[in-house]
Amino acid sequence: METLYFDEHIALQEEFGTRKLADMLDTKWAHRAMTPDEQAFVASRDFFFLATVDKEGRPTVSYKGGPVGVIKIIDDQTVAFPGFDGNGMFYSMGNIVGQSNVGLLFIDFETPHRYRLQGRATFERDSPLLSEWHEAKYVVTIAIDRVWVNCPRYVHKHKRVEQSKYVPVCGKETPLALWKRADIVQDVIQPDERAQAEKEGILNLQQYEERVMRGEG
Repeated sequence: METLYFDEHIALQEEFGTRKLADMLDTKWAHRAMTPDEQAFVASRDFFFLATVDKEGRPTVSYKGGPVGVIKIIDDQTVAFPGFDGNGMFYSMGNIVGQSNVGLLFIDFETPHRYRLQGRATFERDSPLLSEWHEAKYVVTIAIDRVWVNCPRYVHKHKRVEQSKYVPVCGKETPLALWKRADIVQDVIQPDERAQAEKEGILNLQQYEERVMRGEG
């Protein structure tokens, strides 16, 4: 990746009079290795947004949450994150296996602060890093192409209340995702998940929707 821009970007920059600014941001602001301060910020996050594309170029963006340290810094040009139990679609991961190009967005809503990372991702089933995160199913390692701090001007301030109860914690049983307790999915989830759903209580659709509306999802 020699430049962030293609012809379409440049045409818009010229139309709106931002060509010199955009060129400065590309050549003097975006860089290829994380500084120590940037590494510390990324390592302190407990969530990020992951962008991928499918074979037809259709994008998707996923919220990825976990414990503080959900992103591990390998070195100044490499990071990794875990895959926890999900909805079984493997939508982002399938895109990574097929296309590899990813974009990550890190936001601190309290400060606020915003940081972007672009790179090439590798899906690893048997990574030596698996033990770094409790109940991780796989690991994604990213070779960094470009990173840069983004202007936080339009980031609304929000206060963190608590960590999700579904984030795996050593020595504590992780509750089953609420939707996996819905009666309509019992025939399609794994046997061990059905057993846990019965233990925690199976919900009909109305009960599930009521609990989601109360913020219990």
